[in-house]
Amino acid sequence: MIDSRICSVCAWREQCKKRFSSKSDSLVHCPDYSRDVKIKNTDSRLVEYQLGKWQAEKREKGPNITVSRETGSGGSEIARILARDLDMDLMGGQIISKVAESARMSSKVVETLDEKAMSNLDSWINSLFTSRHLWPDVYLRHLTKVIAAIGEHGNAVIVGRGAHFILAAESAFRIRFISPMEIRVRRIMRDRGISREEAKQYITKRDSDRASFARKYFNADMSDPSHYDLVLNTDALGIEKAAQSAKEAFLSWKSLRSSAGKPTSAHSEVPAR
Repeated sequence: MIDSRICSVCAWREQCKKRFSSKSDSLVHCPDYSRDVKIKNTDSRLVEYQLGKWQAEKREKGPNITVSRETGSGGSEIARILARDLDMDLMGGQIISKVAESARMSSKVVETLDEKAMSNLDSWINSLFTSRHLWPDVYLRHLTKVIAAIGEHGNAVIVGRGAHFILAAESAFRIRFISPMEIRVRRIMRDRGISREEAKQYITKRDSDRASFARKYFNADMSDPSHYDLVLNTDALGIEKAAQSAKEAFLSWKSLRSSAGKPTSAHSEVPAR
């Protein structure tokens, strides 16, 4: 029996002519093909809530913050603090990833944009892929569309998923949080209630996965400081002071961009990295 699949970009639409089916993923030749992964109900509710919020609130568009972090550095906690203090939307990497894997959810996110932004999106993505020599992977295309849509709405703190590689430089303040290994081990031991050895293994695995993700999808070294506007050592400052420093740096950057009259479109140009 043939296992029918659907195209993650367009084949699930009734009017699409590219309806492929196969017995295995390897036999699908459509360049846009991917399995449509269902996301959990709780995650779906979070996405639907955000979609409704975008449609209900017509806030003035503002720049975004992207957060990259070493495992156990406290970056996720600081992201929550920044979103709270700056009244910005918090977009977690896991939710973004699941939305990118789901054709229908990805389309819903993109469709929240106005017609002009939507019409510019595909040409911008093609330019991004060509200029940076990125592999035309279906998941990466969906991820790029989702993050670009979030960035176009603005006022978001986006955690992980390579958002700092995707959004245009003028639309996002890019932060990376780091900390010495020993400090991170202690934090993970405390937060997860695990042994020192388990904490080390956990940190090594997570950091390795994130580095591999950046290499695979963006041909980039995640730890290269030139990819960021600000790199903060949370051991030197502590979580609260690091959050305060990040907030002050962002507000200064935002003020300078505003006074210089820089555009804030998430995909106004191919970002130079």
